[in-house]
Amino acid sequence: MDVYLPIAEVSVNAPLLLALGALVGFVSGLFGIGGGFLMAPVLVFMGIPPAVAVASQANHVVASSTSSVLTYGRAGTVDYRMGTVMAVGGAIGALLGVEMFRFLRLLGQADLVVAVSYLLLLGSIGALTLKESLTTILARRRGEAPRREPTRRPLWLYGLPLRMRFPRSGLYISAIPPMLLGVFAGILSAIMGVGGGFILVPAMVYLLRMRASVVVGTSLFQILITTAITTVLQAGRNQTVDVVLSTLLMVGGVLGAQYGAKASARFRADEMRAALGLLILLVGLQMGLTLFLRPDDPFALAPGGAG
Repeated sequence: MDVYLPIAEVSVNAPLLLALGALVGFVSGLFGIGGGFLMAPVLVFMGIPPAVAVASQANHVVASSTSSVLTYGRAGTVDYRMGTVMAVGGAIGALLGVEMFRFLRLLGQADLVVAVSYLLLLGSIGALTLKESLTTILARRRGEAPRREPTRRPLWLYGLPLRMRFPRSGLYISAIPPMLLGVFAGILSAIMGVGGGFILVPAMVYLLRMRASVVVGTSLFQILITTAITTVLQAGRNQTVDVVLSTLLMVGGVLGAQYGAKASARFRADEMRAALGLLILLVGLQMGLTLFLRPDDPFALAPGGAG
């Protein structure tokens, strides 16, 4: 059953979009990420213009993140204070990112920048995450003692002003570093349509040294607020949000995210990081292929035409 997407100006299979939303929602709940980095490339390869794909699937990120946050919240594994500080930065980043996205569209370079951003950012982060997790897994299987991670937090976290207590995360640090992480995530949300969880989760663990038990839920809480703001801004400033597409993805995402959050407790942390790293790397490489594949329209920069 095909439906017509008025903003994207293409027809797509509605059950396929529902299934895609559920699958990406499951991945979102499982790994504590927004899932946008996976959704946007798939939509592009289905023929949806990248600018519309990036903006429209942000609603799916909001829906799946909300569903997952409710599950993690009931388990008491969300640091709402830390998430709010990061979300303030995310709102600032979203404002900057939407204006940057608007400028790139006026130049006719939005699709190219999206493809290059996916290739460089996801490719490098995916490779590093995969390497780190595989090293840990191989050492465990050889019976080697796990490498002890430094427990002392960087001194600059305490030297900066605006220190706040985050009891659930076990921290008393400056609010500036988490806010800056939020700004970066907001810019990524606007330009790439991602929640930024694939960067936030490692940064919260290795940089801020938060308690591992609250990292995933807190990341999703920040993603929920930042992406919701981004969606409203994209709809108002760039008119690139397709309501029909967003609704179909949202319905599937809510269902899938609940099961993903419940399934996360069944896997070892290093195995989940390895799977996430491989997934990020493959998606980055796949999106990067749009730079080299011959398009149907020789004047298009990526599948679906210029944004």
